[in-house]
Amino acid sequence: MDGYFRLGMVNQHRDLLKGNDQCIGGGYYQFDWASNRLLLDRASYDFGRPRWHLLDMLKVPVSYRGLRIIYSYGDDREDFIVSDELQIEYYE
Repeated sequence: MDGYFRLGMVNQHRDLLKGNDQCIGGGYYQFDWASNRLLLDRASYDFGRPRWHLLDMLKVPVSYRGLRIIYSYGDDREDFIVSDELQIEYYE
């Protein structure tokens, strides 16, 4: 499955969906410009944690090219280095 990565200032993650999109999870984000990273964590109230295992490719806005994308589970599990584990394709 290919997934489109969308960020936005919304009340619910469903507000980021377009047409017949399905959401496989969400959470919160912050930019660490000093380390060139996009840090993701926690879970969406409406869709839960991202289910990265369902994706083969993640389509990311071209404006985030060069950022290392990291998801932190916030528990004993190791961080999931999205940009290392998934094929990334950039879109405009």
